[in-house]
Amino acid sequence: MPVPEPHVNLAEIDLTRMVADREAIRKILPHRPPMEMVSAVVHIDPEKHIVIGYKDVPTDEFWVPGHFPGHPLFPGVLMCEAAAQLCCYYTLSHGIHPAGSLMGLGGIENTRYRRAVRPGERLVLVGKGNRVRARMTQFNVQGYVDGQLAFHTDVIGVALGQWEDLSGA
Repeated sequence: MPVPEPHVNLAEIDLTRMVADREAIRKILPHRPPMEMVSAVVHIDPEKHIVIGYKDVPTDEFWVPGHFPGHPLFPGVLMCEAAAQLCCYYTLSHGIHPAGSLMGLGGIENTRYRRAVRPGERLVLVGKGNRVRARMTQFNVQGYVDGQLAFHTDVIGVALGQWEDLSGA
């Protein structure tokens, strides 16, 4: 699979200007530690369905001791989860799905890993909505570390219903 063209020029994005910090993200997404995978959202372009955020990869996360001992690598499946959470934040915060909706991961496709991501690094995620509808969304997400493409994937999101109906609350 060829290396994809970047969705944006990251040099033009101010990664220090947060659109949503962790607390603001928690108001939209139900994920909590240890499964919170988005540290901040830094850019949203609703006309192009672009969302940019990042995951600061700590040295003390649950997977570090065992994946792999002495040479920890951020698991690819968690990179995909971070991508899915970023896209979910976009769809819920921009009214694609009603407030209180729960989105589920319907699938990941065309995933390729291009560079290892290690504890202490920042994984910058750039999502571009290719299909953004109420029942199903599809985003292509590219993840970068220090300007290098680390992975890319297509994330399919599906509406599961209202959170209070599903949680029994």
